[in-house]
Amino acid sequence: MNNFPWLTLVVVLPIFAGSLIFFLPHRGNKKMRWYTIGICIIELLLTTYAFGYRFQLDDPLMQLTEDYKWIDFFDFYWRLGIDGISIGPILLTGFITTLATLAARPITRDSRLFHFLMLAMYSGQIGPFSSRDLLLFFIMWELELIPVYLLLSMWGGKKRLYSATKFILYTAGSSVFLLMGVLGIGLYGSNEPTLNFETSANQSYPVALEIIFYIGFLIAFAVKSPIIPLHTWLPDTHGEAHYSTCMLLAGILLKMGAYGLVRINMELLPHAHSIFSPWLIIVGTIQIIYAASTSPGQRNLKKRIAYSSVSHMGFIIIGIGSISDTGLNGAILQIISHGFIGAALFFLAGTSYDRIRLVYLDEMGGMAIAIPKIFTTFSILSMASLALPGMSGFVAELLVFFGILTSQKYLLMTKILITFGMAIGMILTPIYSLSMLRQMFYGYKLFNAPNSYFFDSGPRELFVSISILLPVIGIGVYPDFVLSLSVDKVEAIISNYFFR
Repeated sequence: MNNFPWLTLVVVLPIFAGSLIFFLPHRGNKKMRWYTIGICIIELLLTTYAFGYRFQLDDPLMQLTEDYKWIDFFDFYWRLGIDGISIGPILLTGFITTLATLAARPITRDSRLFHFLMLAMYSGQIGPFSSRDLLLFFIMWELELIPVYLLLSMWGGKKRLYSATKFILYTAGSSVFLLMGVLGIGLYGSNEPTLNFETSANQSYPVALEIIFYIGFLIAFAVKSPIIPLHTWLPDTHGEAHYSTCMLLAGILLKMGAYGLVRINMELLPHAHSIFSPWLIIVGTIQIIYAASTSPGQRNLKKRIAYSSVSHMGFIIIGIGSISDTGLNGAILQIISHGFIGAALFFLAGTSYDRIRLVYLDEMGGMAIAIPKIFTTFSILSMASLALPGMSGFVAELLVFFGILTSQKYLLMTKILITFGMAIGMILTPIYSLSMLRQMFYGYKLFNAPNSYFFDSGPRELFVSISILLPVIGIGVYPDFVLSLSVDKVEAIISNYFFR
């Protein structure tokens, strides 16, 4: 059992089982959906079992490692492994994908293809989190682009082709920089490619070359994160995508960019990261304020939530740039926290649209009376988004604050200015969150939209909402549940690469 390929099974099972959908007899969309949910649940149970019984919390090294020769021609290996940084995003991926599949009930057109693409995204998103080989990381990074593009272009809104094209141009274009960085690191100083993460982490480069590598990876990850000014694809994509796709985009896809910054830019290129980290925290602070001040001007509900995602990703960037144990732990906790909160808000926005068929906030109003359960869950999760104490977002943002204040790298005046900028962003956050709630649910406006359905949240929607709300509150009350996964690995990164 020690040599059982757990991670290979975790990565391959969704896309393999998804491909079998095309060979099953078509007995209705409901059967397709429950088949997909069943695969997601099996995958989640398998992942939980493998990690729960075989992962050692106090070991900062890679665990459950697998290393198989794949292509002899250029020494390409299938290398997988997990550590304290990757285990959280992998479990988050399984949880959100399962709920997003359950949320996709209104899908009636080409349901086989839709559910196959959901499972293909599952494999494509777990792959980068578990890769220990740079080229394999790039392949898995690219794997989820086509499913997202098809989900956008086939099941989106009126401008779905525009948003899908914009998404693929941004993400595929930035992947060129990722490939150049991967090949540059792999081919540097050796006749044979060196693509192993552990080997590359111990490799030293000339400062100028390391900076070039760093910039290439930064561009690739900045588009996915997203970091301003490379964020403009996100509001258009979220504004047009089906809400189950939005759940995967907000809950997992954005976190892949942040994970890449930690896994590659911090671990493999520490000297360049030390040089660029002041610029990262400046950009992160600007991003928090810019997105939080832009969000209230968005009429489209999903675009307003998308800009809130951009703002909250700024805290992750600041935590990564803080070069401190507390700040990096806060960034990793924010990855998990915002994965839950962002997915939940987009789900609730979609369920509201199913009822009133309206997307513009200035056309809404008075919904609290008609749908009180959705109003209650939407309000609670909006409070979680604005970092209310007792919710996961509060702990994550507080850790990022302390990470900047306790960092050994920055001067006192720099710390004061950055924390002041972050505080401004946190003041602006309740403005757009509460105004969104006011425009949607309060007032006396009657619904004039045709084909309106005035029924409140059903069992499926309540189950999805509560399933996301419970970990948000749980992490807010007991954050060590997540921090215990990453704390030893974070300490190893900071001590080994920055203060040795």
